Amino acid sequence: MRTTVTALSDRLRTEADAWEFLEELRWPNGPKCPACHGTDVYLIVPKNGVSRRTVSGSMSQRRTWTCRPCRRQFSATTGTMMHGTRVPIRTWVLCIFEACASKNGVSACEIERKYGLCSRTAWFLMHRIREAMKSDALIDSMRGTIVADETYIGGDPKRMNKSARGDLYKLRMTPWVGDKFDRGTAKTPVLSLINAETGEVRSRVVAKVDGTNLRKIISEQVDMAGSTLWTDEGSWYGPLGREFISHATVNHSADEYKDWITGASTNKAENFFSQLKRSIDGTYHHVSREHLPRYLTEFDYRFSTHKLSDGERMARLIRRAEGRRLTYKRVKAG
Repeated sequence: MRTTVTALSDRLRTEADAWEFLEELRWPNGPKCPACHGTDVYLIVPKNGVSRRTVSGSMSQRRTWTCRPCRRQFSATTGTMMHGTRVPIRTWVLCIFEACASKNGVSACEIERKYGLCSRTAWFLMHRIREAMKSDALIDSMRGTIVADETYIGGDPKRMNKSARGDLYKLRMTPWVGDKFDRGTAKTPVLSLINAETGEVRSRVVAKVDGTNLRKIISEQVDMAGSTLWTDEGSWYGPLGREFISHATVNHSADEYKDWITGASTNKAENFFSQLKRSIDGTYHHVSREHLPRYLTEFDYRFSTHKLSDGERMARLIRRAEGRRLTYKRVKAG
């Protein structure tokens, strides 16, 4: 059956239903202890069969398991981005589904209105979901035909008021001549790498677009000796291209968007940037430089899994959520 918000709401009528559903997604082959990874576990059944009284005196339908070998207690949220949460699991599941199914993303203000959360809780919840979408340390280096391109995220400094422009000048984020901006920008540069065969995309914030910074990011993400590089005519890609099997470029300044001999094109990256920028402008309106990497992670995850259904995308996210715990202190620190 196709997974929709209506279908999820019908299935998750109680908090106990949400816990069982979460367990099915995280442990498709049965519960497993997060500490010793053992499967010899048993469910601690409450006396009334439904809920138990917590230390604070409230009743909870949280399903708790015990591992026989190591005697540790755990649940489906242990060690995940939901670890220690006080938000109902039913709300978590619905928010995760919306984050996975909404092509343009979901803002914290929308989550706040829909689910009756305070603004700080909704904002923190969405950042924890984005943290779980990260692919670092979970996947190998990209290999094959790699499309590389860069873009700039943020507003035009020429449209800022004098106070904001003065702050940029103090931070030396843009060239300055008298009371006007010289050539340059205060926008945040972003590099995206897309595997032309698999459709996987990885985006990273760049301190400055030059050969040194780009090579550092590309070498960390790509098997350069076993891949082909497609880029535009940017001069910083020239030395990088020599480390690949081959390097093909397209000349945008001459209105060339595909090399019909080699097949090289950066259109996949342009398509990704188009969706990214329209979504930031229309859904989030503003994204700070400090939190931009998590927003890039969100769009990377949805773009890389665009061939999956919404339900499959949500199930994959929950299965990889272990070890993705994010504290509020880390989020506030940027």
